[in-house]
Amino acid sequence: MADIQGSYDDLFIAVPRALSTMLDEGDAGASVAVFVDGEPVVDVWGGFTDADRTNPWQRDTITNVWSVTKTMTTLCALILVDRGELDLDAPVGHYWPGFARAGKEKVLVRHLLAHTAGLPDWDGPIEDLYDWPSATARLEAQTPQWEPGGAAGYHSLTQGFLVGEVVRRITGVSLGEFFAREVAGPLDADFHIGLSAEDDHRVALTIPPSGQDEDYTASAPGGTAPVTSAARVRVRDGNSVAWRRAEIPAASGYGNARSVALVQSVMACGGALGGTRLLSPAGCELARQEQFRGEDRRLGMPVRWGLGYGLFDTGLGWGGWGGSLVVVDPEQRMAVAYVTHQMREPANDQRGMELLLSAYDGLQGLKP
Repeated sequence: MADIQGSYDDLFIAVPRALSTMLDEGDAGASVAVFVDGEPVVDVWGGFTDADRTNPWQRDTITNVWSVTKTMTTLCALILVDRGELDLDAPVGHYWPGFARAGKEKVLVRHLLAHTAGLPDWDGPIEDLYDWPSATARLEAQTPQWEPGGAAGYHSLTQGFLVGEVVRRITGVSLGEFFAREVAGPLDADFHIGLSAEDDHRVALTIPPSGQDEDYTASAPGGTAPVTSAARVRVRDGNSVAWRRAEIPAASGYGNARSVALVQSVMACGGALGGTRLLSPAGCELARQEQFRGEDRRLGMPVRWGLGYGLFDTGLGWGGWGGSLVVVDPEQRMAVAYVTHQMREPANDQRGMELLLSAYDGLQGLKP
């Protein structure tokens, strides 16, 4: 079996075993972490950082987690809500006056977080994603595709700019700066939205699915999503230096399973870890308020959207293109994160779910 590094409680041995099996089946590299009560009970990694399998995955290896980044961006917004600086029921134009045109006057802050704003598609060149003023100006000019709040359509790239610009208007700093100062810094979490050059040597570049090359693009997991003219991100775009340097708060976060689980443990533990409190318990509960239930117009499948998180039974979380995943279970005070740079086709990818179920197996033995 593939060699797994790190540490784990023996009750959770199914988690590293599952990771080892995935590496044996052909995955290049990955990390998995399980936190309970804010403490790691699994922190493991294995495999390699390159497609040629020459450079071992290290403890501090990081990679692009794609849309798992949305959970970090959401946390920033929830912090401002908790502080009374951001009103979920206020029009976005209250904070961002230029936004309130082209039929967007009634778009509320909660619509941005719940993918119900009607602005799901990035209609510009990929290069504009790397330039914040260009990206937000483009969104100011867009017209909603449906009555805001009346339907949901996954805002795969646009959500981060929409929420991030509101955060910037309130705080005076970018979303990446706010996250670093208010979240990653206090928690000592190795997660970055806008990666500096000094961290490039730690990055495991994304590897497309078997049989695909770096021109591989994302597709909706469901079978009924409409084909749109929206720009499609390629693997090669995500592997570029420009992507790493940019703040694309819906899709360009870099970290590993340890840092993802650490940050999202805030949501599992009532807003505080150790002596650091980021949210009140009530602030955490906001994320679990269902905003939409039904078929998502872009994902082509049934979803339940809370505020910035997908809702699953008693849990909340979200996954990223290619397989990375974080799920938080506040009732069990558990956060599970899987971070990989090895993509699989969405229809054939159950890795995150397998690891999540393995974590629950261990939890049964841990809890009296």
